[in-house]
Amino acid sequence: MTKNQPTLRKTVSTADLYSDPTPPPRHASLARTYTTVHRPRLNPFLHSSQVSLPHQSSVRHSIAAPFDNLIDFDDDFGTSPNKSTTPPPVPPKVKIPSIPEIPLFAERKREEPKKEGPEKYTKPFLDFMTNNPTVFHAVDAVARDLEKAGYEKLSERDDWELKAGGKYYLDRNGSSLIAFAVGEGYKAGNGAAIVAGHIDALTAKLKPISSLRTKAGFVQLGVAPYAGALNNTWWDRDLGVGGRVLVKEGGKVVTKLVKLDWPIARIPTLAPHFGAAAAGPFNKETQMVPIIGLDNSDISSSEEEWKTSVLGGEGTFAATQPERLVKAIAGELGISNYSSIVNWELELFDTQPATVGGLDKEFIFAGRIDDKLCSWAAIQALLNSTTRTYSNPSPLSSSSQIKVVALFDDEEVGSLLRQGARGNFLPQVIERIVDSFAEKKVQTLISRTYANSFLVSSDVCHSVNPNFLGSYLENHAPRLNIGPAITFDSNAHMTTDSVSASILQKTVEGSGAKLQLFQIRNDSRSGGTVGPMLSAATGIRAIDAGIPQLSMHSIRATTGSLDPGLGVFAFQGFLENYETVDAQFK
Repeated sequence: MTKNQPTLRKTVSTADLYSDPTPPPRHASLARTYTTVHRPRLNPFLHSSQVSLPHQSSVRHSIAAPFDNLIDFDDDFGTSPNKSTTPPPVPPKVKIPSIPEIPLFAERKREEPKKEGPEKYTKPFLDFMTNNPTVFHAVDAVARDLEKAGYEKLSERDDWELKAGGKYYLDRNGSSLIAFAVGEGYKAGNGAAIVAGHIDALTAKLKPISSLRTKAGFVQLGVAPYAGALNNTWWDRDLGVGGRVLVKEGGKVVTKLVKLDWPIARIPTLAPHFGAAAAGPFNKETQMVPIIGLDNSDISSSEEEWKTSVLGGEGTFAATQPERLVKAIAGELGISNYSSIVNWELELFDTQPATVGGLDKEFIFAGRIDDKLCSWAAIQALLNSTTRTYSNPSPLSSSSQIKVVALFDDEEVGSLLRQGARGNFLPQVIERIVDSFAEKKVQTLISRTYANSFLVSSDVCHSVNPNFLGSYLENHAPRLNIGPAITFDSNAHMTTDSVSASILQKTVEGSGAKLQLFQIRNDSRSGGTVGPMLSAATGIRAIDAGIPQLSMHSIRATTGSLDPGLGVFAFQGFLENYETVDAQFK
């Protein structure tokens, strides 16, 4: 299609619509409105000036002259008896708009959506950390995200009717969770791509009877450290209270989550002016007891005997807890009958919200990063790899395996309970999946499944600390905002070997995350993860790889602002590419 040139548009705007030839320029006196009115005159351009036609009326025509406007000429080619001496009014000029150029339309190409960067996941991770301070809140939030993505909740107590292409999840004790998606081409005996981590964190849990005697006007709370909590980083922090509460409603006991996220408790330090007593070491039972309120009633009271609460009635659970705490919990949950509170499982947490920091906001400062960081990233990776998108409307159609993410409780204290990695939670789920699709001996198929599977044990690892470079090996010092680190240990505290490292490296290629390497010095001892115990119990090949962080086991830790997203990319690459990569290692 041709373009409309500006010169052509100018010609159109001034071209004569008549066929009369252009006369030489003459004196203009009449208005434009007279250029198209018939008058009793001869047209000198159509009739010869030598011929005299006194009885014929002359005709007035519009003429295209080489001037900006159309004009009339006041030549007297005839006389008109009724000729007016006053010309009619001149109408306003009308500007002829230019004709816009008509664009040429080429065939539209379908553009692939651009891959978003890791910064996309920074704020969602911050919100997750701030809104879900306890292990129960974290598992509940993960479950809600899974349900929004079409995952169906299962119960260990019920019969399962699984189908290829289905997406499912289940929890144990409200503090552990396993989610899995079955490929549409899955057959019993095929393998599984598994990412496993722990979602518990260091904390201080309320004792079964948390009421304590008032001391010097201070109301205190009886708590016990979980794992390495109540360390020096817990001094002078603003602490909230949250967890789960068991409430009797209509003949049934239901679980309700509660979160008092304003500063309720605090463990005050002793000023350094008191000398050696302020330097420690400190007794966690007697010297790190949080204060939660004031009660100076003993000053005006003659009674010295300490009395327990009678809130909810004698012998009730509420009567064993601080009265004002019971009222605060009940008010938050809308409970009017204190005796309906059957029990609770509450813990302390730092109320300061997760936030970005650094000059260019390249850090994340938050509590409980170990190991809600890897747990959250693994779930996001599973959702991405199993959710329909514009570019991938059938994400499970090309898969013949199972994609699994397992989040365990109690890792920080040894994983010995049924909701821990040493329990049968993961093996039992795998066995029930195989059983749902099996047509022959289940035991044989389960063994085949384990042999064809691969486990990524995802627990946070140590980022290099610039103030203690001597504590790190030069070539094994992971940095922030680069990607997860594969963790090695020659004394088998980690599951990594040359084969598992090679498999993970190949699955992550092209994901946008770079894998780093970490091994601790020979004069230090490595920590433990869920990898060795799960691998030993099932025989699944495994590797330990986690996102780096600073200040591990502190009440407030640090990671990179891009690290949650880089973790998502790495774990998603593993879940989506393991089946193809594994074929090279058979």
